[in-house]
Order: sequence, then structure tokens, then C-alpha cells
Amino acid sequence: MSSIPMESGAKDMTVRRGGREARRAMRAAPLAENERPVRPGLEGGRYKPLSDAEVLKIHNAAIDVLEQIGMADAIPSGIEAMTKAGAIMNSNGRLTFPRAVIEDTLAKAARHFPLYAQDPRYDMEPWGKKVYFGTAGAAVHMVDPVTGEYRDSETKDLYDIARIVDTLDHVHFFQRSVVCRELADPYEMDFNTCYASVAGTTKHVGSSWVDPKHLEASLEMLHMIAGSEAKWRERPFVSQSNCFVVPPLKFAQDACRCLEVAVRGGMPVLLLSAGQAGATAPAALAGAIVQEVAECLAGLVYVNAIKPGAPAIFGTWCFVSDLRTGAMSGGSSEQALLSAASAQMAQFYDLTGGTASGMTDAKLPDAQSGSEKAYNHALVGNAGANLIYESAGMQASLLGFCLESLLIDNDIIGATQRTIKGIDTSDESLSIETIRKTCLEGPGHYLGSEQTLQRMQTEYVYPLIGDRANPKEWVEMGRPDAVAKAQKKLKPIMSSHFPQHISREVDDAIRAKFPVRLAREHMAKKV
Repeated sequence: MSSIPMESGAKDMTVRRGGREARRAMRAAPLAENERPVRPGLEGGRYKPLSDAEVLKIHNAAIDVLEQIGMADAIPSGIEAMTKAGAIMNSNGRLTFPRAVIEDTLAKAARHFPLYAQDPRYDMEPWGKKVYFGTAGAAVHMVDPVTGEYRDSETKDLYDIARIVDTLDHVHFFQRSVVCRELADPYEMDFNTCYASVAGTTKHVGSSWVDPKHLEASLEMLHMIAGSEAKWRERPFVSQSNCFVVPPLKFAQDACRCLEVAVRGGMPVLLLSAGQAGATAPAALAGAIVQEVAECLAGLVYVNAIKPGAPAIFGTWCFVSDLRTGAMSGGSSEQALLSAASAQMAQFYDLTGGTASGMTDAKLPDAQSGSEKAYNHALVGNAGANLIYESAGMQASLLGFCLESLLIDNDIIGATQRTIKGIDTSDESLSIETIRKTCLEGPGHYLGSEQTLQRMQTEYVYPLIGDRANPKEWVEMGRPDAVAKAQKKLKPIMSSHFPQHISREVDDAIRAKFPVRLAREHMAKKV
């Protein structure tokens, strides 16, 4: 029989219960940005698949490719601009780039430029080895994770994805993720893609266009949202994702026309080279990187020939083929290596770098999806890639997008950021005094120590979807899996989060002038 009096036992239970409640309250309270365990822009760079000597070898090989092989299919205005900068038009129709031209371009290229958001809280500083995660892609299907059905994506899906991203702590920017397939007219598709994206989130947005006139109309809309063209140019909150090359080593002519409009319009440009190793890029991983670097250096010459110092993102997106079938393998370990190496190449040039991670081959948010996204994010994030695209929501190697995956992947990204942040080894963190008090004066454990209460929020990341209950608790909760938990979390977002940062007056003016196809009824709470 216990010798502890009932009153003492009850008091002890009250103290323990009070301690638990205090911990719960502490965990629920929002933290200041600098106190959070993870935050946008943590510095990576600890993982290096390439040695410094290997980085230099790839750089020199890329220069050799540009000097000796060059780029085909440049448009007349591009030829005029790049030859004025020192490129050479050869009799075989290919532009070649002497080493001095590349070196001159690298000397004047834009560095350390912010990527702005409509809400300044979400402005990004993507340079050095700072890491930001975002969406991207052009999936043509939405995925139902319960039935496994794939359906055509629509404009309302794009808006929904943007407004979900608007609520996620670990997804730092939004690039259009799905195609508005119900819109057959290319102009309407391009315009509404941009509109739905900027209406759905106040974070930085990336979009793309297939025709310069479509971009010009979108720029006019963005000027209206910003308040004027001058205000837009002060804080351009949309960047252009531009696939300016058709690998291997050919310019994409329509994309180049759009590139020129974006550069002159003050819009940052993601110079996206997306060769697929074994198909449109060499199967040798080093050769794939050489080609991507060469293509992006050519793009950098192009941008700076139009406007020296214009903001451009070095977008080496080295994709991978399954060489047994030729199909893309976005979730592969080779993909992780290539994207991590891409981060090193951007760091070598001290340029803002963008690459891809999270393009699982799995068709649904299952074990394969989680494992492929996790090891890709861990390697690419710890390599210090500045802008990591495709990081949330994607399935089936960019063919499908799943809303539930957005929330599941947000957890994966948060955990990845914690590994990027690393371990604090300050004197206080070494914990000698805490150890002394606990072992010599205290209860012999750290559960209620002052340091534990302080660090439980500032040092540790907790998943929103991931399950940490014990088996008994899990059974009592109905044995929920990750998809079921994500669906539960999605419901309040989908029913209540409708960003209203664009005023009704401005939106009326946009709708009066342009063919907005996103119904207002889908942009407000149901009454």
C-alpha cells in the first residue's frame, strides 16, 4: 500500500496535469519568426555530391560545349542581341559563345535580388545557400487519393491549390501547379493561370506563357494589382518560368519571345533547362549536368544582352529517365544527385539557383511517394539549393496533383528544414548546468525542466499529419492513415480560407477588361 497520503497524491496529479497543460499551451502559442525551429531561408550546403575540383571540371566542360557546339534555332531578335554581346553566328546556323562572353556575362549578371510577394512577410532572399521550397509543374490531372481516380485539372483547382499553399508554413512560394484544361483558348489559359495564382496566395508566384501578347495582358493585370507599372517594377511579385531551350542545345522560339517581354517588363525569369538524362541529355550524370549548365549559361547571356543585370534564376532542372523504358523517373536517387549538384553549380557562379525535388513516380500519396520525396528533399535541401520547385503535391512524375499530398509534403519539407538547420552547439545548448541540476538536485529526468519547456517549441518540429500516437491511441482514433488525416485538415481550409488581398474594385476592373474564367462564387465562403 502506498505511503503517500491521498491529499499529496491528488496534489501531485494536479501538478503533473498542470505541467501538461502548460506544455500544451506553450505548443499552441505562436512563436516569433526568429524563435521557430525552422523558417524560410535556412542555410544549407553541408551535402556536396561534387568536390570543388569536379565543379570546376563541369564548368570548363560547359564552356567547351558553348564554344565548340553552341545553340541552334535562335530567333532574329535573340541573334541580334547575343551577337552584339559577342556570340558568333556560324554558317551552320548555330550561335557559339566564346569564353570571354560567358565571363563578361557572369561579371554583370544580377545577384542577391529578392523575390517579392504581395505580402512583404513572404519576401524571399534566395542567394548564397539559403533554401526555399515551393510548388511548380504543369500537371494535367487532379488525383483522388481514396479512389485512385485521375481527372482533368481546371482553373478552380489551380486557385484551390494556391489558397492551400497560402496557409502552409513550409511551402514558401507558389508556382502554377496544374493546367487549366477546360480552357481551350491558349490566351485564356495563360491569363487565367496567372490570375488564379495571384488571387489565391499572397506569396511569390511563378507562372508561364506561350505567347508574348498573353504575357503583355498579364503584365497589365499585374500593374493594376500593384497599383501602377512603377509600383510593379519596384516589387515584381510574379516570376516567369521560361523553358527557353528544347534540349539538347536548341532555343525554344516562342519561349524566347516571351523571355524578351518579361525581361523588359521587369519580371524575374527562371531560365529553365529541363533535359532528361538518357533521352534529351546524356545518360552520364556528369554529362547531363554539363549540358544543363551550358544551356543556362547561354540563357544568362541572352537575358543580360537584352538588359544587363536583369534578375534571372539559374534553373538547371536535370531530369532522369528510367533507361529500361525511357519514362521519366522524378523520384529516383539519380534525380536527387542531379538536383543537389545543380545547387552546387549555382553556388559556384554565385547565382540564384532553382532546381526540382519531390517529383515522385508514385501515383498516390503512399509509402513510395513519401520515401522518394523525403530522400530527394533531404539531399537537395542540404545541398543548399536556393529555390526548390515541385516540392509539394506532385504525383506520377508531374502528371498528377493531389491536394492531400500538399499537406503531407508540408510535413516532409518541415522535417527536411530541421535537418538543414542542424544542431546548435552554443554553451547553453551543451547543457552542462541543466545536466548538473537534474542529476544532483532534481528528479533524475528532464521532462519538466526549464530547458525542456523552452526548447520543445524552438528546437523541435512537430508534424501536422504524421502520426506519433501509440498503437492503443491510434486504434481509439479509428486507425487513421495519412490521407485521412490530411483530408480532415483540408476541410476547414477549403471551406474558410479565401484570400481577399485584391480589392473588389481592382478585381471588377480586371474582370471588365480581361476574360477571367474563375467564378467569383468559387472564391468566397458558401453562405
